[in-house]
Amino acid sequence: MFKSMLRTVTVASILAAGTFAAHAENPMVGGAPMYANKNIVENAVNSKDHTTLVAAVKAAGLVETLQGKGPFTVFAPTNEAFAALPAGTVDTLLKPENKAMLTKVLTCHVVAADAMAATIAKMVKDDGGTHDVKTVGGCILKAKDKGGKITLTDETGGVAHVTIADVKQSNGVIHVIDKVLLPKS
Repeated sequence: MFKSMLRTVTVASILAAGTFAAHAENPMVGGAPMYANKNIVENAVNSKDHTTLVAAVKAAGLVETLQGKGPFTVFAPTNEAFAALPAGTVDTLLKPENKAMLTKVLTCHVVAADAMAATIAKMVKDDGGTHDVKTVGGCILKAKDKGGKITLTDETGGVAHVTIADVKQSNGVIHVIDKVLLPKS
């Protein structure tokens, strides 16, 4: 009986360690753990680096969409990325009368697919160094692989770098970026 109980405890310990390892695979974002069993919105609201993005998603009425089944790949700009926009831009975009423009900007950060960094890098390689990424907002981003790091060039020529890749979500993946991607005007 003691051996049986010891085996049960050992198996339970191994399973618990495996569960911990599964959660440990996702990087921390904005000082918060990101859980692969939670959706994009459920995780993003906990990141102190994405409070502006969360406020914008709420103002644009996109919370329900990003909590949906997906799959989605979200290129998530940090608060610093939003702060780097010209003075007053974020405040202007958050006004109710500018909801359509805000929605356009935000949906230029979302792809209707679950694209991990290795998948993006392979598409870039297969396409000779640059891969066109069509977003749900209709924007075309130019993905490149620079020394193992993914960059995205928006329609205005701005370049965002993926600073944290492959943050798995229940409905897709988040890649943290250092610049807000803008549609052509």
